[in-house]
Amino acid sequence: MKRTLVAVIGVGHLGAIHSRVYSQLKQARLVAVCDTDRSRAEAAARQFGCRAETDYRKILSEVEAASIAVPTPLHFPIARDCIKAGLHLLIEKPITRTLQEADQLLRLARSKKRVLQVGHIERFNAAIGKVAQVLKNPRFIEVHRLAPFQPRGTEVGVVLDLMIHDLDLILWLVGSPVRKIDAVGVPVLTPFEDIANARVTFANGAVANLTASRISIRGMRKFRFFQGSRPGKEEGAYVSIDFLTQEMHLYRKQRGKITHEPLSISGEEPLRAELASFLKAVQTGGRPTVTGEEARAALAAALQVTRQIQRGLAPWGAEGARPL
Repeated sequence: MKRTLVAVIGVGHLGAIHSRVYSQLKQARLVAVCDTDRSRAEAAARQFGCRAETDYRKILSEVEAASIAVPTPLHFPIARDCIKAGLHLLIEKPITRTLQEADQLLRLARSKKRVLQVGHIERFNAAIGKVAQVLKNPRFIEVHRLAPFQPRGTEVGVVLDLMIHDLDLILWLVGSPVRKIDAVGVPVLTPFEDIANARVTFANGAVANLTASRISIRGMRKFRFFQGSRPGKEEGAYVSIDFLTQEMHLYRKQRGKITHEPLSISGEEPLRAELASFLKAVQTGGRPTVTGEEARAALAAALQVTRQIQRGLAPWGAEGARPL
C-alpha cells in the first residue's frame, strides 16, 4: 500500500488528534509536526514518532500532504505557501477568514492540481450519513449546539467556531441556494458573539433554525429533521438525533400508520474517516468529500449570519456597551 508522506501544522487540541490518527493509518507516514511552541511540537513528535519543527517552511519539500490546524487568521498564509510548494491540504474549518482569501486558495489549488479538503468533520458522522440516506427532501431542520466556555477558538465568534459545522451540513443536505438569513447574537465573554441563533430560508422553501452557544452550563448537540410527504415521491418523516446520549430515532408514516425505528449511530471515528478520505483523494486524484468550494459556501453563509448579528448589535456600540 502506498503511504503518503504527511505533516501536521499546528499541534494544539485538534492538531494533536490529527497527528495521532495519521500515525495509525497504514496509508500515511507522519513525517513531522510543526508548532511555534517548541515544547508542544517536541512533545507531539515524541508521542507520535516523527520530527518536530517550529517553522513549517522547513518541511515543505519533504512531504506530499499536510493538515493545517492553526488559528483561523493563519489559515490563508500557511495554506498559500503549502499549495505553492505542491502540497495537498486538509484545512480545519473555516477554510479562511474571508471569501477573498478562500477564492485565492481555490484558484491556486486548481492551478497546481492539488487536493484541497476542509475539515467539516460532521460530514463523516455515522448519524448524518443515515439522515442523508433516509431523508431526500428535508423541509424543516432544527439544530442546537451548546457547549461550556473554553478559551480555545475564541479568535472568532461562535458562528465561525461552532455553527459553521451545522451550516455546512444543512447546505449539503438541503441542496438548494440560500434565499434569506435572519440572525441574532450576543457577545458575553469575548468581543465576538458567544451565543447566536440563525433562521435560514432556502430557495426550495426549506427552513433551518440553528442555535449555537459556547457559554452554556451544559453541553447539548441535538438535530431534528422533518420531511414533508409528496405523493409518489417521499413519505413524511421525522428524525431526531442526540449526539450526547448517542440516540437516534426515525418516525415516519407508512401505509397510513406512524412507525418508530431506533437507529444506531455507531461507526468509525469521524476524524479517522475524514483523514482516510483525504488520503484517498490525494492518492487517486479523486474529488474530496468536502471540497474547497463547499467550504466556501459554508463560510459565505456563516459570514452572512455574522453580518446580521453585527447589524443588530450596532446600537450597543453607539451607546458604548461592552461584553460582560
